[in-house]
Amino acid sequence: MRTIHETATLTSKGQLTLPKPIRQALGVDTGGKILFSLRGGDVIVTRADAEHEDPAIGAFLDLLEADIRAGRNVNALPGDLAHALIARANGAVDLIEDIVGDVAL
Repeated sequence: MRTIHETATLTSKGQLTLPKPIRQALGVDTGGKILFSLRGGDVIVTRADAEHEDPAIGAFLDLLEADIRAGRNVNALPGDLAHALIARANGAVDLIEDIVGDVAL
């Protein structure tokens, strides 16, 4: 998706108008629902009918991601979950590839 930078002004009632290029990119129109997610200092804006993230599940997945990045064992997880977590960690991983170096089990 292309990068769009737009500015909106917050009113005294806490309202803002979503700029037209953003509305178009999200495919929302009058009456459409928008989902705001706060992650760290970033606000992520998506259509409300898009994939919804449960905050508790998101926190759990973030914890697992930290474990994976730290090299902790995920082999006890079901294969599909382990693959999804590895993919989420933004690392290219080949589960068939030989392990180089010592491994402590």
